[in-house]
Amino acid sequence: MSNMNETIKILKNKIDTADAIIVGGASGMSAAAGFKFYYQRDEVFEKIAGSLENKYGFHNFFDALYNRYTTRGEHWAILIRAMKYIHDCYTGEPYIDLAELLEGKNYYIATTNQDAQFYHTFPDDKITRIQGDWRYWQCDNTCHDEIYYNKEQVFYLYDQIIDDALPNHLIPRCKHCGSEMSPWVRSRNFLEGAFYQKEMNRYKNFLRKHSNKQTLFLELGVGMMTPMFIKEPFMNMVYQWPKAFYATINPQHAIIPHEIRNKSLAIDDDIAITLKYLLGKSTDNMNLIDKNNVFNPSRIY
Repeated sequence: MSNMNETIKILKNKIDTADAIIVGGASGMSAAAGFKFYYQRDEVFEKIAGSLENKYGFHNFFDALYNRYTTRGEHWAILIRAMKYIHDCYTGEPYIDLAELLEGKNYYIATTNQDAQFYHTFPDDKITRIQGDWRYWQCDNTCHDEIYYNKEQVFYLYDQIIDDALPNHLIPRCKHCGSEMSPWVRSRNFLEGAFYQKEMNRYKNFLRKHSNKQTLFLELGVGMMTPMFIKEPFMNMVYQWPKAFYATINPQHAIIPHEIRNKSLAIDDDIAITLKYLLGKSTDNMNLIDKNNVFNPSRIY
């Protein structure tokens, strides 16, 4: 534990003395908060799937989402139930702790998460969604450049589900071309229009502004399936920027390249517990992570 204490001191000092902090948050962050229905069978997944789990044999949300045999109505029932949960669900404790840790500091958040958890605790103008957000719809045919906040419609459609299927005439459709709508999340037809570009430009401007300053890149739970969005850019910027420092917290992918080893820190421990350590809070009532049975973020993102 002595080595961990020293590591925590180093990272806390980097956080406190940085001119700017760029947070990269990915699926491991939400996994640390207990949101596991995406890839594991739990009570949330059971409510989303209903009788479709036994009918088709899938046992987590992503397998259900991409199942080839569900009807359109069943597919939309799964979507609507998941979206309602994302609108309704509690705020994960690691997000609350991170907000406390960053309070009063100059920071920006880039995330590949699509579950809107960062929006529960941080201002909208400090976040860029690289892979979209389940709370929005887009035209599946991308016939126009607009996304739609879906809470009101999701709550209405949730009550219209019958026998684990949304009636076909209620499936949301584009008002312009008549195609089905789809979640505004990374896919083959993910809309990177004006809304997306505005957020990306805000993120890029923050980076440019602090390229020659004492900048901390704090990576939380980023896996290896899409390293091009957060992990690789963070590493490259730390390599190029003279005063930048890279810290990664990840029980499986706390990786540091040889080229930036003197400007980096890796913590291969539970994100939720590490954030508690950084805040000086007790972890007595928390379950320590089982590294042999840990969620692999590259499974999803």
